[in-house]
Amino acid sequence: MSPETLSTPVVDTVKAGPDRARSRAQAARRRKAIVFAVRVLLLVAVLGLWEALSRAEVIDPFNFSMPSKIWDQIWTWVTHGTALGPLGEQIWYTLYEALLGWVIGVIAGVVFGIALGRIAFLADVLGPYIKVLNSIPRIVLAPIFVIWFGLGASSKVASAVVLVFFPVFFNAFQGAREVDRNLVANARILGASDRRVTLQVVIPSATSWIFTSLHVSFGFALIGAIVGEYIGATKGIGLLVAQSQGTFNAAGVYAAMVILAVVALAAEGLLTFAERRIFRWKPSDSDS
Repeated sequence: MSPETLSTPVVDTVKAGPDRARSRAQAARRRKAIVFAVRVLLLVAVLGLWEALSRAEVIDPFNFSMPSKIWDQIWTWVTHGTALGPLGEQIWYTLYEALLGWVIGVIAGVVFGIALGRIAFLADVLGPYIKVLNSIPRIVLAPIFVIWFGLGASSKVASAVVLVFFPVFFNAFQGAREVDRNLVANARILGASDRRVTLQVVIPSATSWIFTSLHVSFGFALIGAIVGEYIGATKGIGLLVAQSQGTFNAAGVYAAMVILAVVALAAEGLLTFAERRIFRWKPSDSDS
């Protein structure tokens, strides 16, 4: 057999590598385009069916409104403002409360989760109390926070904190418990103190667990801010919902929900972007 014959399969294999990678990338792009198109078509179909059924009065347009009226309400708020002031001011006020409560809840959840995950004695002492507090419906605390902190932003921030804390805490706690014991043992063999083991081994290992809870917890922060505003506030999207409900303006209620959904989706996109930047070493779903 000649040397040329032996080298041919090797050359073909080298050429096939980039071609295969290109094919996978094209297939992933096609799949994303198809998924996006189906999502848009599904949304258009649902909105179109809703509009048609409302106009035909198959469903009550007074109670269920219709997408065209919801869009008109949003446009009116954008161009002429709301009864509470400019729409942007209401969005920012709610977003400020949710963001501040989210940050405080995340920091507290991570600190307590890592601490109890690392210190068994602390977990044994505080564990029953955390379970009791977790069993309390956090939404019912919102009226208490309004009584304690008034109608300002503090009561809404407190509602957001208690909703965010527990999912972040339990994920951080579980992440600290699931750290590879061999990594911890190797770090100790190399002379690492407890503090360095926590900062350089435990926390990085638990980061993926923590990020999983961040996606859910920001939605909880928005819920806490909205519920607090709904119960009692001077401005915010939650107060818009309460006023729209009080005047039987179904379109206003749905319009506020649409605005909240857009804010939540934007926050989810930012979190996903940050997660991908931090975990660039992890293979994506399209790579598998």
